[in-house]
Amino acid sequence: MSNQNIETVSSGADRFKVALAVLAIFAGIVGYYMLAQQPAVVRLASILVGLIAGVAIGWFSGPGRRLFAFAQDAWAKTKRVVWPTRKETWQMTLYVFAFVFVMALFLWMVDKALEWILYDLILGWKR
Repeated sequence: MSNQNIETVSSGADRFKVALAVLAIFAGIVGYYMLAQQPAVVRLASILVGLIAGVAIGWFSGPGRRLFAFAQDAWAKTKRVVWPTRKETWQMTLYVFAFVFVMALFLWMVDKALEWILYDLILGWKR
């Protein structure tokens, strides 16, 4: 079964750019640990430089542009979502907690009933 929606990196230049972006981010993380004797500011700068370099390199690749376009589209769709009000959120949270409590009570009662049937009635292992 083949999936037609899968996009692959087609050009060698795009593959190189994506690999270079991942390598830049990885180098920033490695730099953080290699600079263990340096102040925290220098170590964090290493991560930030690697991350910024990786994002910048990825921006100029085809897959990077598609990723950023997807992120912008997802952010725009998130803004159009109708979020529940505070009151609705609290009501649903209380419903969930009440349901969990009732289910826990029910399962405890079933467990105790099965314990009584199995150990006391069938096996005769009274405590």
